[in-house]
Amino acid sequence: MVATLFYIDALPDAGALAVVDGEEGFHAATVRRIRPGEQLVLGDGAGGLARCVVEHAGRDGLCARVQERWCVAPARPTVTVVQALPKSERSELAIELATEAGADAFLAWQAARCVATWRGAKVDKGLRRWRAVARSAARQSRRPRIPAVDGVLATAALTQLIRDEVTAGAKALVLHESATEGLADVAVGQADSVLLVVGPEGGIAPDELAALTVAGAAAVRLGPQVLRTSSAAAVALGALGVLTGRWDDPASL
Repeated sequence: MVATLFYIDALPDAGALAVVDGEEGFHAATVRRIRPGEQLVLGDGAGGLARCVVEHAGRDGLCARVQERWCVAPARPTVTVVQALPKSERSELAIELATEAGADAFLAWQAARCVATWRGAKVDKGLRRWRAVARSAARQSRRPRIPAVDGVLATAALTQLIRDEVTAGAKALVLHESATEGLADVAVGQADSVLLVVGPEGGIAPDELAALTVAGAAAVRLGPQVLRTSSAAAVALGALGVLTGRWDDPASL
């Protein structure tokens, strides 16, 4: 049976006692009802893991003795999802699904046709919520690494980012229903990193698509179906898992 995973800020050395408190501790002790004698895995969210045995459990947290520690390298190529801001609840769903499918990082994109608009205080609020969703989804899918979440990028900034990343050897892919190339037609297996751009509900505007492709991105389609912005990244990540070596390694827990 795969051990339950929880995150703490820093992992103690083998033989030391780890304290799981705060939101993670409440989830472990009260929601999951983990009790003394049970095994669990603690992670620092950056690839570090520790197998532990619970020695004490209270209402708001628990203490566990570290038995062994190890570190898991990120999958290659790494995939950063550039997600155009979806509306309402689909915003969080996009992050949840893509995290469970293996996204390594997220960048929020304020595309021209986005219904949602993040400005001022909405930027910090939106990014905080995305980070919380990414953390929860990473825990649920037992991921050693919690995806980083940053942004919000304007199209000009995204264009420059693509230019810089492609120059450094990355592959930049823009999902688009009218693309002539399929994702399987693009050589991504040798890239060390991938930028995966997902447009908004209304689609990527023609001038934006032109700017992104001129900067070095390849427009690709996933198949005959038109996907929602909230599910497109997850489907693409599944395809990339098969087309590259990202899914070659066994489970790390």
